[in-house]
Amino acid sequence: MNDQLGNPIHIKQIPKRIISLVPSQTELVVDLGMRKSLVGITKFCVHPKSLKSEVEMVGGTKSVHLDKIEALQPDLILCNKEENTPEMVKALQQIAEVHVADVTTFSDAYQLISDYGKIFQQQEKAEELVADIQNQFTELRAIQQSKQEQKVTYFIWKNPWMVAANHTFINSVLNELGLKNAFAHLERYPEVDLQNLPETDWIFLSSEPFPFKKDDFSAFVDKRLKLEVVDGESFSWFGSRMKKTFPYFKELLEKLNS
Repeated sequence: MNDQLGNPIHIKQIPKRIISLVPSQTELVVDLGMRKSLVGITKFCVHPKSLKSEVEMVGGTKSVHLDKIEALQPDLILCNKEENTPEMVKALQQIAEVHVADVTTFSDAYQLISDYGKIFQQQEKAEELVADIQNQFTELRAIQQSKQEQKVTYFIWKNPWMVAANHTFINSVLNELGLKNAFAHLERYPEVDLQNLPETDWIFLSSEPFPFKKDDFSAFVDKRLKLEVVDGESFSWFGSRMKKTFPYFKELLEKLNS
């Protein structure tokens, strides 16, 4: 099989020693029943919470200790196009088989879950997970169908101020929730000027990667703007996290529509 960049993956049996360098993919590995095979993770792999005290940490998402990874003798390393650099992936390919995910849409996320299901021989769990996610987001969309469309500006960073625009997973989540991204006309994560924002109904300040707080509301001098600190994991983590976001998104949509 190939990874999501089209690179061939040569896996002849269920991987017994897995290193995951992406937090959301680490959670997916665990939820597909492969917890005992995880031998290495990043310092940002915080779910499940017990992992950081039980599994070897090999660095972050942008920088890893190649010597630690090699010493762990993995038979599969899980990466992501957005989180891990091409140089890192190339170096890791000299150590073991590397699967690189590339997720910007829900279809991409479903494909990743399916691919992991095949690699780990957990196809039934993977299929059930995808079906659960699809059903939940169908219900969430139904909440918004009778409501007036609302425009959202989703900030991910401060100094410089940056937003999530088109061709990002965050943009796809907004669309699935029936919300319109005010920056859908731009690509990826552009820097923006707070004094020249497009027309928007809500300002979302994400809890990650920049840890926005309510104190940051003061940067927006236009008192007519409605602001909300939102859960960054719910908006940007794909995989099994998507199944766990339903209560949060239901509450959020109810707040937006109140």
